[in-house]
Amino acid sequence: MSDGNILVTRERIMQAEQLIRPFVRRTPLMAIDAAEFGLPPAPLYLKLELLQHSGSFKARGAFANLLLREIPNVGVVAASGGNHGAAVAYAASRLGIPATIFVPSVCDRAKIERIRACGYLYADALLASEARIAATGALAVHAFDQVETLLGQGTVGLELEAQSERIDTVLVAVGGGGLIGGIAAYLGGRMKIIAVEPESAPTLCEAFEAGCPVDAPAGGIAADSLAPKRVGSLMFPIAKKHVRPEVVLVSDDDIGNAQMTMWDRLRIVAEPGGAAALAAILSKKYRPEDGERVAVIVCGGNTTAVDFTR
Repeated sequence: MSDGNILVTRERIMQAEQLIRPFVRRTPLMAIDAAEFGLPPAPLYLKLELLQHSGSFKARGAFANLLLREIPNVGVVAASGGNHGAAVAYAASRLGIPATIFVPSVCDRAKIERIRACGYLYADALLASEARIAATGALAVHAFDQVETLLGQGTVGLELEAQSERIDTVLVAVGGGGLIGGIAAYLGGRMKIIAVEPESAPTLCEAFEAGCPVDAPAGGIAADSLAPKRVGSLMFPIAKKHVRPEVVLVSDDDIGNAQMTMWDRLRIVAEPGGAAALAAILSKKYRPEDGERVAVIVCGGNTTAVDFTR
């Protein structure tokens, strides 16, 4: 297993941040009181990565891949539940690079429209993307198990620390682990890192129990973003070193309630995966200690949950 602790470092994330800075947004950190959600009064911070280009944090890793790696003339290929595909399509469009995006059938319509808007092909299945790579020599841009992807996602941690040094704990939703791996690699032991996963897709939870990445169930309402077969081999050593082993598991109902609460109280529209980390707080499955200052990564907003055509 490749050791992400060696390949994905604070210094390399800082270098990647300088490279991608002209192409990504510095997303807001919203400071609120947990009492706004009907919880005991406490400082709570929402890092609004759903406001990133293409609707999620994935744009960071996409640009890092396309700017740090040598790109063949035939371009790049990505297989994605939607957000990664939309991000690669967006980054490739900005940089003038050909891209083909393969999207599974569980993908939310909003994510498919993001990809279509950039003018790139899409189809169904990871195997199809691998066949395309083998046939054309295009460069694969992996959604989470790629050094450059982790470096790009780690810039979320860099921004978060720069925006507030008062944060004690960061809650991060986990699918393949690119986001939490990058954040943990940057922040090291300076903040407590808590993983949040759907009960129906406990990839990191089962990896911690097994001592290595293993196949896990993959379902639930966040399946298009938080349900790969297993976490990445690069992020797992980082997680073992820097992420608390007690993964918080939330139900589909918890996630749906978090989506509705963010809309009702804050007028923020998050996709299921984007709301999962906050669901841990709202469901009280993660209970902050007195005085603990918690930040939640709201990582994606590509959803048709609110229909403005009505």
